[in-house]
Amino acid sequence: MTAAQAGDSRAYEQLLRELDVWLRRYYARRLPHPAADDARQDALLAIHAKRYSYIPSKSFGAWVMAIAHYKWIDRIRDASRYTALSLDEEIAVEDHEGAAVSAAALDHLLGRLKPAQECVIRLVKLKGLSIARASGATGQSASLVKINIHRGLKKLATFVS
Repeated sequence: MTAAQAGDSRAYEQLLRELDVWLRRYYARRLPHPAADDARQDALLAIHAKRYSYIPSKSFGAWVMAIAHYKWIDRIRDASRYTALSLDEEIAVEDHEGAAVSAAALDHLLGRLKPAQECVIRLVKLKGLSIARASGATGQSASLVKINIHRGLKKLATFVS
């Protein structure tokens, strides 16, 4: 960050890449997938916007952690603002609880995988893309896509058992 503040654009790009990986893991353990991704992006924007406020003599980790923590709290507050409206007892509503629980559990399990594995499993196994299209979308070779799917599914099986 000190080099980035001095104008070193390469150092700043490297810093953002490393922070992106760290924030992805940080929020994956604390929030559901879509909210985790939003919080990660909010934190990266806040770090970018407030980079001038970092004091090099202070701990960079503590500075980043504070921003990440506040963005996590913001996400939790946002979720609590949307209160449920009571529905009339006469309205027929299908029960989707099982599907919702399964989707949330799958999201949680996929979030525990390496990002490359999670991404290709979502693309190929959940969205139905071909190996070639997933390869083009992720920048991974077709062989690497297959390897990441195999390893990711194997790891998911260990999580479930």
